Amino acid sequence: MAALRDGVDELPARGWCAGAVVLAGRGRWIALEHATGWAVRCSAYDPESDTGVELPREQWEAVTPETLFDLASLTKLFTAVAAMQQYEAGAVELDREAAAYVPEFGAHGKARITVRQLLTHTSGLRPELPFGERPHGPAGTGTGDPATGDPATAGAAAPSPDDLLAPLWEEEPVLAPGGTYRYSDLNLIALQQVLERVTGKGLDSLVRECITGPLGMRSTFYGPVPAASAAATEDQRRPWAKADRGMLRGVVHDENASALGGVAGHAGLFSSAADLAVLCRALLSDGAYGQARILTPASGQALRTPPGLGFAVDQPWFMGELAGPAGEAGTRDRWRAAGHTGFTGTSLVIDPVTDTFLVLLANTVHPVRRPPDNLPRAAAATWLARAARAAAP
Repeated sequence: MAALRDGVDELPARGWCAGAVVLAGRGRWIALEHATGWAVRCSAYDPESDTGVELPREQWEAVTPETLFDLASLTKLFTAVAAMQQYEAGAVELDREAAAYVPEFGAHGKARITVRQLLTHTSGLRPELPFGERPHGPAGTGTGDPATGDPATAGAAAPSPDDLLAPLWEEEPVLAPGGTYRYSDLNLIALQQVLERVTGKGLDSLVRECITGPLGMRSTFYGPVPAASAAATEDQRRPWAKADRGMLRGVVHDENASALGGVAGHAGLFSSAADLAVLCRALLSDGAYGQARILTPASGQALRTPPGLGFAVDQPWFMGELAGPAGEAGTRDRWRAAGHTGFTGTSLVIDPVTDTFLVLLANTVHPVRRPPDNLPRAAAATWLARAARAAAP
């Protein structure tokens, strides 16, 4: 555990992130909760020198265990849990076509895509597509023009929901549905439309009323969140990004989630490490935490049973040895770890075999996105796996 803590401490100095929080636990206990580095360090990114424009040293803000991070694709886990809740309620059938719930989705060759295929990334849809930029007002947003801080689109009329989702309705699969795994944000955006259509509620309300509220997760919500409580992400500008929004803090980093109004099935949630530990405990306890139950045992196990419903299962590239030593993945009588990563530098792993969980929240995109490097995620999970083995009777 000391090696896990020390390894995370090295990440800001190595340039992997500006700051991070790591939380690891087993059973009902948190064994390690540690914050390191900076929630905000730079005011901008200089593409000519390929470096961040650092704020005066006295304006750097340290990460604390309570710092909120943009979860990015960890949001998908909440959408998957919400889908299983609606399955339990009889509102959604996993093997029924998504177009049965959202007829617009069935156009252009998507009529046979099922809810299960959306969850398992076997729909055949490509990874992403542009949804168009949503106007950004001066409150709760990025700076817009990095030079002046003037949001270029402030005051513009917001597009209608039909206009925003038109690219999804018009999209054609690039692979035959039900076949090859192809990770796609579009799957969870489409699943969001299914859930909102059958419940008549927004996904943010479903997450709050059915997941975070019952579990007592008081630091998990869709943004915007108060900037002072959040880790900064990117100086988001073209050509390295898809939008010109300036330095982002407290607003969603993902451009498509922003275009969709900040509430999306694939990205948009903010949370703290301690809150995510509660979700980990509920998932490891087959859907129960304290007096609350958010899933039946069967649904909780289905989420993390290979190939996983919204969850990645047995992936050493970010789960390290929690996914089993090299060559052993997928050969055990019981599966190993399940979890997910997020583009902004986040990851979550649960291991039902050792009853351990690991949350790593970081702002690897501050002040600008870099090529992905999952070695620190895998290393952190490996240290936890070794600690669990060392503690075994």
